[in-house]
Amino acid sequence: MILGIDIGGANTKAASSDGKTVELHYIPLWKNTRLPEVLIDIERRLKPERTGVVVTGELADCFPDKEAGLSYIVDAVNSAFKDAWFLDSSGEFTKEKKRTIAAANWTASALTAGRDFEDCIFVDTGSTTTDIIPVRNGKSLAAGTDFERLKRGELVYTGALRTNLAAILDSVNISGAASRISSELFAISADAYLVLGMISGQDYTCDTPDGAGKTMIDARRRIARVVCADLTEMGEKEVFSIAEQAMEKQVSDIASAISDVAQRHDLDRVVACGLGEFLVKKAACEIGLDVVLISGKYGKEISKVFPAYAVARLVEER
Repeated sequence: MILGIDIGGANTKAASSDGKTVELHYIPLWKNTRLPEVLIDIERRLKPERTGVVVTGELADCFPDKEAGLSYIVDAVNSAFKDAWFLDSSGEFTKEKKRTIAAANWTASALTAGRDFEDCIFVDTGSTTTDIIPVRNGKSLAAGTDFERLKRGELVYTGALRTNLAAILDSVNISGAASRISSELFAISADAYLVLGMISGQDYTCDTPDGAGKTMIDARRRIARVVCADLTEMGEKEVFSIAEQAMEKQVSDIASAISDVAQRHDLDRVVACGLGEFLVKKAACEIGLDVVLISGKYGKEISKVFPAYAVARLVEER
C-alpha cells in the first residue's frame, strides 16, 4: 500500500493511491491532540510501504510559531511511519524539517489536478478554508505561503463546517427587515448547511459551538442565537433564511476570489473538490466558468480527502 496523509489543524485525512482506503479523523491540534496516537494506529492497521505527507496544521495556535508546529508534526509522522516523505510547496519530496513543507497540501492537489484536467483553477473548499490555485502546464502558479496566498486571493478563510456565521455575515434580512448580528461564536457554517440539507449529520465532524448535539433542532437553535433570538421567537422559515444568506455570502466571497485569479491568469475552467464542493460549483456558475467536480471523477469520499489522495499518487510515482 502507498498511503497519503494530509495533516491539518482540525482534520487529519488519509487515502491510498488506489483510492480504496479513505479515512477522515477530526483531531484538533490545539485541544489535547491525539495526533501521535492516531498516526501510530493508522500505520499499525494499514501497514503502508511508503507514505506521502502534506502538512497544514503548523498554524494551529497551540504552537508559538510555524517552526514549532512543523517540528511537532514531522516528529509525530516519523515516529509512526518507517518511510515517510513530505511534499513541499515547490512540488519536491523531502525528509527534512523544511519551512517549505508548511501549508503545502494544495501543492499535491494542484499537481494532480493539472495532470488530470490540464490548465484550470483548482478550488478546494474544506471544513475551514478555500484554496484557489491557478494551474498551467501542469504546474501551480500560486504563491508559496498562506500569508502570500491570502494577499493574492488564492486563499479564502471560509469553509463548509467551522466558519463562524458572524465571520460570514454583517447583517441579515429577516421577514423584510435588516438585522445586525451578534459577534459571538453561536453558530457555524456546518449548522447552516445541515439546516439547508447540503451536508449530513455524519459530515458534521467538528465540534459544535455550544457543545450540544448535531441534530436539525440543535442547528436551528444555534442559528437563532446569531440574532440573539431563540426558537420561541423565530420560526423555521426565518432560520432557513439566515442559513441561505450565509451560503449566498460564502458563494459570493469564493466567486469573487476565483474571478480575480481567472482574470489574472486567463483561465476559464474550475476543478472543484472538498466537502464544500457544492459551494465551488455555485461560485463558478455565478461567474460563468466551466466547472469539473472531483467527485464526478473519483467519488465523493475521495473529493473530501483529495490532498491525501493526491500526495499518495505522487509518492507512488516517485
